[in-house]
Amino acid sequence: MASLRLAVDAMSGDHGLRSSIPATVYALNHNSALHILLVGDEPSILLALASEKYDPQRLAIHHAPDIVAMDDQPSRTLRSKKKSSMYQALELLRDGAVSAVVSAGNTGALVAMSCVVLERLPGIKRPAICAPVPAQNGHTYVLDLGANVECNAEQLHQFAQMGSALCRVLGGSEMPRIGLLNVGSELTKGTTEVRDAAELLASDTGLNYIGFVEGGDIFSADVDVVVCDGFAGNVALKVCEGTASFIANELRARFKKTFYGMLVGLLARPLINAFQRDINPDRYNGAALLGLNGVVVKSHGSSGTAGFQSAIRQAARAVDHDLQAQIEKQLEITSYKPH
Repeated sequence: MASLRLAVDAMSGDHGLRSSIPATVYALNHNSALHILLVGDEPSILLALASEKYDPQRLAIHHAPDIVAMDDQPSRTLRSKKKSSMYQALELLRDGAVSAVVSAGNTGALVAMSCVVLERLPGIKRPAICAPVPAQNGHTYVLDLGANVECNAEQLHQFAQMGSALCRVLGGSEMPRIGLLNVGSELTKGTTEVRDAAELLASDTGLNYIGFVEGGDIFSADVDVVVCDGFAGNVALKVCEGTASFIANELRARFKKTFYGMLVGLLARPLINAFQRDINPDRYNGAALLGLNGVVVKSHGSSGTAGFQSAIRQAARAVDHDLQAQIEKQLEITSYKPH
């Protein structure tokens, strides 16, 4: 296997080095083809690495003295944060020093910086954030998850093209089933933008469009990719994560209430643990920012070590399966060309 070289925005997210460093070391120790360039404050990174065991031949540091805060305004970061770990990681990708970037930082800043530093693929109006969520068939890819609050029909169509390519590469489906998120399955329902997007998707012979889907269908085995605007997608993602946490906490609380409950809980523990692993958001962490000249993976801002590990793994898989080329190929074969 050829080596994979990733840049990790080590200072990003709510936990910074506390999650990025152990996640990086874990990734290196479990993937011998992986090389990682940690981008951030070098003295702080060296201190965090002092107690870790790793192959120093496959880990390097690129010093970046500044940090993009989670509450920084995206437009302001473009002017004032060019020495930040996020901006410099993207520059390394642009210059060919690495094959992908992983960051848990400010989503708006990451999208804005990526569009400026890397630029968009030809014809792409806006990039989209895409990630898997647990479903009956393993998982369903959903996009956009927050990069674009409002989208027109053409943008939703492009999201479908990019999501289809991602699902083929990472999900293993030859012709992924594409659904358009709506308030109902009837053709007359939804906003004008959604209905117009449905016409574009239906006329695109390069896509396997199955029609409108509702929120509950995301978890079914009937669809592989769900397309929506970033507002609906982000809300859906947060509901998924909140529901998973609620169910896990409620089960634990119920089993502790009575002696009988504790006994049943003890007997059911293997099944409960397996269920919790299946719906754990950390397992699905790592959203690809699609539509750029380069592979960028966004880790959840609150991700701990396990979640950041998943994001690194997603980035490595995307590079290993040549996701960028697959997206460009999907855009070329479409029967509808962007204006």
